[in-house]
Amino acid sequence: MAHPSAPHLLRLDQVTTSIGAGGARRQVLRGATLHVARGDICGVVGASGAGKSTLLRTINLLDVPDSGTVVVAGRDLAQLPQRDLRAARQDIGMVFQQPNLLANLDVYANVALPLRLHGTLNPPRLRRRVLDCLDLVGMGPHAGAWPARLSAGQQQRVAIARALASQPAILLCDAPTSALDAATARALFELLRAVNADLGVTMVVASHDLPALAGLCNRVAVLVDGTVAETFDPSDTTAPRTTPLGRELAFYGTEAGVLFHQGVHHA
Repeated sequence: MAHPSAPHLLRLDQVTTSIGAGGARRQVLRGATLHVARGDICGVVGASGAGKSTLLRTINLLDVPDSGTVVVAGRDLAQLPQRDLRAARQDIGMVFQQPNLLANLDVYANVALPLRLHGTLNPPRLRRRVLDCLDLVGMGPHAGAWPARLSAGQQQRVAIARALASQPAILLCDAPTSALDAATARALFELLRAVNADLGVTMVVASHDLPALAGLCNRVAVLVDGTVAETFDPSDTTAPRTTPLGRELAFYGTEAGVLFHQGVHHA
């Protein structure tokens, strides 16, 4: 359904989400509010357990909120019937901490799988879409390779290609570089920047890599105990920050922070 006012591509308003079952069920998000404009790269930072992964999973309703609204492209996802929700999720790509590639499928087939499940493209168009996505992430020459033969960084590039195959408006990235070495992580963040520039896809990226997010994102949200404590443009180093992570991000937005970041990675 169309939402009456949707100036942003993504709007989370007063969202509360719990996870677990029975006596183990616990509240993770507590009235979280986040608005992301079309074309933005929004970083999400917070201490372990602050709710970063749950926030991303709530955006595409992998975790269903207890209350609040999740509006994507003008549609309140929690109010959609199941069939319409499945269609809406095609507009939301997701990259997880682990690539989760199927070992018995080659690179091409892994990227093609969701398109085949959707069944909306004829074989020539499907092939063109898959090859275009692989070329975009620099994996075109490896279309026939098996996942076990790829490095961790290459596997994550394939996962990004798979997430982009349905041409989503939003790409959710849940700590996509957490299992990568520093140089490979930097290259993957640069890839995300290029994808945003080339395709205009809106991104929400959760990560502990504050220096990388300071350079990648034009908006950052700081999660504290399941609430969005503050949001800001990391390049604006003059605005006051209300959280320790916000102040640390402000440092990385300065010239000194950039030099420190480079020194850390080249040490």
